[in-house]
Amino acid sequence: MSFSGKYELQYQENFEPFMKALGVPDDRIQKAKDIKSVSEIVQNGNKFKITVTTGPKVMTNEFTIGEECEMELLSGEKAKCIVNMEGNNKLVANLKGVTSVTELNGDTITHTMTMGDLTYKRVSKRV
Repeated sequence: MSFSGKYELQYQENFEPFMKALGVPDDRIQKAKDIKSVSEIVQNGNKFKITVTTGPKVMTNEFTIGEECEMELLSGEKAKCIVNMEGNNKLVANLKGVTSVTELNGDTITHTMTMGDLTYKRVSKRV
């Protein structure tokens, strides 16, 4: 199953509390909370390039399944991690105490980030 495509954010849960827990300043949280973001995923075998555009902010991360890479976090920090694939539709990574799970089901991508007992969920549809 290929993740490649463009996906538009449909809804998100726990955005504000999760961003506060990450240390994102309140003014940035307020600016970003109502902006629809678009994610573009290019998958070439085990290599991925994910570009997320939220208003004027563009964040791009590239990785190869099972190899260490450096990712930009939502807070702007960078962290090293390894992204693994579970089955053929789930990407899992651990970055600085945050577990990130991206799951593709048909034309819907669900991205869940968990830090302690706080979970942030984003659901996007292929456009």
